[in-house]
Amino acid sequence: MLTNTEIAALFQETPAAIRGNQSLREPQQEGWTSAMEFFNGGGQRAIEQNPVGCGKTGLISVLPFGIARGRVLVIAPNLTIRDQIAEAVNVSSSDNFYRRAGVLADMSAGPFRAVLDADANLSDCDDAHIVVTNIHQLAERADRWLPHFSEDYFDLIIVDEGHHNAAPSWQNVFARFPSARVLSLTATPFRADEQPVEGEPIYQYTFRDAMQCGYIKEMTSSNVAPSELYFTYRGDEYQHTLSEVMEMRENDWYSKGVALAPQSNISIVDHSIQWLRHLQEGGLPHQLIAVACSVDHARQIRGLYQERGINTREIHSGQNADEREEVLRELRNGTLDAIVQVQMLGEGFDHPRLSVAAVFRPFRSLSPYIQFVGRAMRVNVQNAPGHADNQGVIVSHVGLNIDRFWDDFKSIDRGDQELIHDWLESDEIVPGGDSDSTGRRRRLAHDMDVTQEIIDRFLADPYLDPADDTLIDNAMNVLREQGLDLESLGLDRSELQRRLGQARHRPVPDTPERIPVQPQAHRQMLRRRLNEQTRSAANRICDALGQRAAGRRIALLGGTGAQNNLAAVIVLMNRAVNTELGIENNERRDQNTQALERAISMLDDIADVVQNELEGKLADASD
Repeated sequence: MLTNTEIAALFQETPAAIRGNQSLREPQQEGWTSAMEFFNGGGQRAIEQNPVGCGKTGLISVLPFGIARGRVLVIAPNLTIRDQIAEAVNVSSSDNFYRRAGVLADMSAGPFRAVLDADANLSDCDDAHIVVTNIHQLAERADRWLPHFSEDYFDLIIVDEGHHNAAPSWQNVFARFPSARVLSLTATPFRADEQPVEGEPIYQYTFRDAMQCGYIKEMTSSNVAPSELYFTYRGDEYQHTLSEVMEMRENDWYSKGVALAPQSNISIVDHSIQWLRHLQEGGLPHQLIAVACSVDHARQIRGLYQERGINTREIHSGQNADEREEVLRELRNGTLDAIVQVQMLGEGFDHPRLSVAAVFRPFRSLSPYIQFVGRAMRVNVQNAPGHADNQGVIVSHVGLNIDRFWDDFKSIDRGDQELIHDWLESDEIVPGGDSDSTGRRRRLAHDMDVTQEIIDRFLADPYLDPADDTLIDNAMNVLREQGLDLESLGLDRSELQRRLGQARHRPVPDTPERIPVQPQAHRQMLRRRLNEQTRSAANRICDALGQRAAGRRIALLGGTGAQNNLAAVIVLMNRAVNTELGIENNERRDQNTQALERAISMLDDIADVVQNELEGKLADASD
């Protein structure tokens, strides 16, 4: 077992090349320096803010040196991030961070690390300088670990994604080790439940600096803006101008209606495809990530992309692990052009070719907005400020009212603490989700139906000001740090400014373009959507009747040949749809576009009839 004295000796006496190490990024060196000054000056709990893509895992790797006087605990929010950190500090690996960055010349004495997983035990921790875990393993299995560690077992606790640290599960950990010093690292320096983040802010590396230095993509927000929007709401017809849309979007029912409206979804899809194709002109196969309100909504969006020739799949927690892994594999190997997610691919997901973030849901708070757009921020070309392949774009619709979060996002760098209270969300409810706490069957169609919108402009806003001279200064510094002699290459400040200006002023999508859709592809999409929405309606009928999908009470009513409730209701729904269309079972594939559209529009009414009939039969069966 390693003693605290032995552990302290390693972290305090081992020569670690950190300050002045050209292989370390600015936020890694500065973050370590700030932490060392704070803790060695008697500080106990601190917060550092580092945007995604700025080397947070590397910073975690070097933080113990010169600071820790005993064992170090690193807590990640999920398994993905835990495994990334564990690999970075694995001195047995030839690709560990210490070796890659030239931090340690001799690792024969460690630091050794233990990973808390199903196969770990206490002796593994006793023999380690660093213990890496995810919060679920440590706190939610409290009897497995926490009671067996003494109060002074850890001297330094490093929390990744530290905006979670005020949650009860994290607080239980801190309470167990009252003397331990705590450093929380986060890209979003605020909590989601109006509790303060634990610690004193000691360092901030801004998104602006990260973009200027080429650590993350230069981001632009671009929203489709209808000059006219026509819709019905509970049977009444309305027409709104752009200024009226901007006013009405403050109402949740309105932004939700726009989010779920196929016409508005088409506008976002077309504009995001314009941006995707624009970015791909340089030869790199950039990809697109979209966020939807619900599983059914994700399928609708997937269908719109697919009928426009964009190979797309959805990913959500309702899929089994093998299916989700298959989707991610196809994304990473380039088979997919786009992916539509529902509350997935959060913290720790790393895929730089995702450069277009399409938002189809009205976020209610800033934190999940930043978490989502962060998926499109990782650079494709390292240390290359202004590179054409390090551009990212967030596409949405003005009716969703998310541009306010873009403005707030930019305000983080200004340190405007007065805004933070407004960013905190006590309830981040996903509009149009797949469940309804009222017990009523949630309908497939929303009360608001956008029938037409005329898109004649985009409202675009780059994060960085192109006229900011510090862009050139940072670019020159990065190039010099890479050992380039700018003068010998004929690159003085004015010439570099000219070249970057040419790159930045490459024409970007500024005129709305409707992506043509083959009639056959549209019909095929509608047929698939009819089958999917029929299944969705059947699921909701089971829920409304209080019957488990895998149960058998509805199936035992007979007449369907089904083995469980969901399958029985699907059979009944399909029969009712076919009756409405006047077709036989095997004639669905022969239906034209108009028939399929009519069937989809009537699904809620058809589901009402099926549900009412089943309610009566179930009541009779109970007598």
